[in-house]
Amino acid sequence: MNGNYRREEGPRGNVVSLSMDENFFFERAVQALDRYQYDKALKYFRKAVELEPGNPVNHCNMAGILSETGDYEASNAVLLHVLEEVDPAMTECRFYMANNFANMERFEDAEKALLDYLEADDSGQFLSEADEMIELLQIELGRQVREHSVKARWGADRHDRARAMLEEGRFAESADMLENLLQQYPDFAAASNNLALAYYYMGLSNKALEIVEGVLQRDPGNLHGLCNLAIFRRHSGAEGAEEAELLARRLTGIVPFHREHAFKLATTLGILGEHEAAYSHFRRLLAGTEASDDASVYHYCAVAAVQSGRLDQAERLWKQTLKLDPDAEAAAYYLGRLPEWRLTGRVEPVSYHYRLEALRRSELWKRWEERAPEDTPAIRAALLRTLRGGETEDKRRAIQACRQFADEEMQAALRGLAEDGGEPDELRELARAALGPPAEDAEAPDEEPELSASPRFSREPAELPVWEKRWQDVLDTAIRASCAPGDFGLRRDLEALWTDFLRRMYPEVPAISYVEGWAAALDYLNGKLHRVSSTYEEIGRRYGVSASTVGRYVKRMDQVCGIKERMPIPGRDHRKGL
Repeated sequence: MNGNYRREEGPRGNVVSLSMDENFFFERAVQALDRYQYDKALKYFRKAVELEPGNPVNHCNMAGILSETGDYEASNAVLLHVLEEVDPAMTECRFYMANNFANMERFEDAEKALLDYLEADDSGQFLSEADEMIELLQIELGRQVREHSVKARWGADRHDRARAMLEEGRFAESADMLENLLQQYPDFAAASNNLALAYYYMGLSNKALEIVEGVLQRDPGNLHGLCNLAIFRRHSGAEGAEEAELLARRLTGIVPFHREHAFKLATTLGILGEHEAAYSHFRRLLAGTEASDDASVYHYCAVAAVQSGRLDQAERLWKQTLKLDPDAEAAAYYLGRLPEWRLTGRVEPVSYHYRLEALRRSELWKRWEERAPEDTPAIRAALLRTLRGGETEDKRRAIQACRQFADEEMQAALRGLAEDGGEPDELRELARAALGPPAEDAEAPDEEPELSASPRFSREPAELPVWEKRWQDVLDTAIRASCAPGDFGLRRDLEALWTDFLRRMYPEVPAISYVEGWAAALDYLNGKLHRVSSTYEEIGRRYGVSASTVGRYVKRMDQVCGIKERMPIPGRDHRKGL
């Protein structure tokens, strides 16, 4: 029990005494939660609060269980006590209170609590969820919510763009944007955590560690920071592995209140090999409504089940994965391997990667052109880390894979390798060959040099020499969801808007890994040009995505295409907008 027992010498021999401190009751509460025994968990959290009343986390855990059991009034009483008596800086308590009020159908009170949260919170932790709640409240109240300011919005839009770049594997661009954002807002913890990830994916491990340690110095309990630090340390030699193990033990004792935190913690624990704890968190996620139709979460839970010796549960979970996503190749592969594992009693290594292609990453390096778009960021990160700190043979293979790239980030890594006198001459020569001829050998020396400070998104459409299948998938999805069979005019407008976006982005079109999200944004913006009033929530239901997802992709497309500038003016033909 993590030091809750101590051995004493006495006349009767060795006696083990049990120290029932706050940590003891916290662990008992977590065990009860794992078994969905909410009454017991609540009792143990109450004891933990009695023993350490100044710890706001225990209070919030207690409030969370009260909310789970439907006692919203009691949950809000605990949250109000935290704000008034324990830690007034825990502004997220106001967001939790707004959720409770909404569940009680006290929508006026929910509005007040939510707006109080938005006006007080500077971290932006629940901004997207707050936007969804605002849409709900406007429906229930039959009016717009009251005028309010959003304290965290100052950097949220730029942070969202940087995070999208990170997800697409554009690590250097993301890092540049986050660095600029943090110069203006140095206490923006989410931006710092994502900057640390960008550095880590680029192979700049020391810079990544420096950033995340700074986050934890300011906020020792920052969950994303702790998770990132554990992963970084795990890959930094023997000394780092020891610290990662200590961090993993600490993380297993945390029970996140919010779904995003629970998912981050579960995946981190899986990476760290703490599969028992990861399994508990994934199960808890699947018990909620938000993850119940997410095939990938079922897969992750199945992997954790196998790794913790639960083959029967894994079989049921992988079958559900395939029911939700028939193309989930990794789930199908492992499901086919289960009979042999049962027969032999030996289980082969199982990966949390959702796509089978990611399991064969070394093979993908040999045939890079066949990569799956969903795996591009992970593979780019692996290539960059390998170029900057891998073994010689791995570097050689990574250089071959990099021949398909022409972006500045990968070329900078290759230049660093080519100029490193500590590397073998053969490897440096391979890097130079991958970079191509030096600048002085290039043709047209009299041409004007390209301006390095040119804007990221050009407003001048480029030609599209290719048409990718994923681009067509987005268009087809939007047409199927929004067009009647004979509505050729609407089809043409959807195609015109989507092609306009792709041309303006080309050749740096983002990896289209979430077809439904892009299709929903295309539908929403095309509706705006036709003066059709729709909400993110309505469009999201049509495509099976969340309102916050629709909003994120809408902002991305509008940033590039300037839809607001082309909104139709009454009395003017709407097609002129296109």
